[in-house]
Amino acid sequence: MPARRKQLLSTHHYIACDLGAESGRVMLGTLADDRLALEEVHRFPNGPIAVNGSLRWDVLRLFDELKVGLRKVRARGVSVAGLSSDSWGVDFVWLRDHEPLLTAPYHYRDARTDAGFERAFALVTREEIFAETGVQFMTINTLYQMHADVQQRPWVLKAADCFLPIGDYFNYLFSGVAKAEASLASTTQLYNPKRGKWSRPLLKKLGLPKKLFPEVVPSGTVLGAALPELGLPGAQVIAACSHDTGAAVAAVPAAGRGWAYLSSGTWSLLGIEAKKPIITDQSREYNFTNEVGYGGRIRFLKNIIGLWILQECRRTWANEGCEYDYEQLEQMAAEAAPLRVLINPDDPRFGRPNDMPQKIVDCCRETGQSPPATHGEVARCVLESLALLYRKTLDELEAVTGQKLTTLHIVGGGSKNKLLNQFSANATGRTVVAGPVEATAAGNVLIQAIALGHLPSLDALRRVVGQSFPVQAYQPQSTAMWQKAYERFRRITS
Repeated sequence: MPARRKQLLSTHHYIACDLGAESGRVMLGTLADDRLALEEVHRFPNGPIAVNGSLRWDVLRLFDELKVGLRKVRARGVSVAGLSSDSWGVDFVWLRDHEPLLTAPYHYRDARTDAGFERAFALVTREEIFAETGVQFMTINTLYQMHADVQQRPWVLKAADCFLPIGDYFNYLFSGVAKAEASLASTTQLYNPKRGKWSRPLLKKLGLPKKLFPEVVPSGTVLGAALPELGLPGAQVIAACSHDTGAAVAAVPAAGRGWAYLSSGTWSLLGIEAKKPIITDQSREYNFTNEVGYGGRIRFLKNIIGLWILQECRRTWANEGCEYDYEQLEQMAAEAAPLRVLINPDDPRFGRPNDMPQKIVDCCRETGQSPPATHGEVARCVLESLALLYRKTLDELEAVTGQKLTTLHIVGGGSKNKLLNQFSANATGRTVVAGPVEATAAGNVLIQAIALGHLPSLDALRRVVGQSFPVQAYQPQSTAMWQKAYERFRRITS
């Protein structure tokens, strides 16, 4: 009887609300005997809403979907210790008093920031922005979205009390506590990772009132009890890593040195962990970013386009009457001829939605290549080009940091694509270790466990992940052929 009681007391349940650009999930995590079990309790679609010529997020619908998931967890009769939300970066919600939102938040692919660099750099130089934030330059960043509001919607800034990034916004709806968590705040290009504060010089030069910027709290901060309306008595709401990549990197089952990570999904986020920000002329020229990770570690990485290109091709083909699941696309790509045609995934045209296959055809013609003729050839072109982009990014990482990187850990939904995993090993000439697929949810849940005293440290978290989820290793193949392809790729991307 005493042994059974001890076993029961060492079992803890947590809820991770994981919001991605394509879907959202409510995950139930159970930690027992240093092993984590994850169960997807509720999944729902996500995506931009086109309205009045703009792209927006329907965040209240997302909140309602999350509450559906919480009700399903309650029906299990388990006692939940913690609850936390994570999301993509850069987007945000304006708040005032107890209003759930002032205006439907913009989607990062909305065209209003297309001229964001031009407008912002007229007020503050690129060099000063990078020196203050160490963040990669992308017009989707919060900085350019907010500056667009200053110029196009000044009434919003006058009416608002504060803003919250998306993941922190849902933690606010769960707890009533409005705080920005460091990993998500650091994606905005308005946060100084050296000082651990919002950048006052940038706010002043861009006309952004400091009063609108909430307190930033460290990853793993307990915000408070879950609101009674959620029906989770005893549950604490925790700002784990509100940025999904921050949570995923925390759950990379790696130790020692010489490894890099790739959080693979709609976006590909490829980088290393560093002890402090790397803010140099070289890191700015290569367009790397310094984002905050768990324990104040720096996620030195590059945010590059990922499986979004293939997702958009799939959507176009479905509209034309050809519906494929991702397993079918992977098989079709495997059957196509290798390394016949390549694109530069970083070409800005691929960052916008609609008719992605035609954009690939146009790109191939412009670079003197015969365009892919079948859907399988298009899919293979995308996957091979992504793998070669990973090689280029890893080489740049080594150049900036002086580190020798021998292993690439691929985590997230994209790690299920075995063909892309093998292509990544072939292209980079490095060992690829794929898994876990549910790294974001695992990191979210286990950071909650640390916050509540159920795990002692990040090292312990990673040991639990390694004991709980399978991984698969891939070794480089056909290296001479891929080296020649990389030389072609470099000419295309130059």
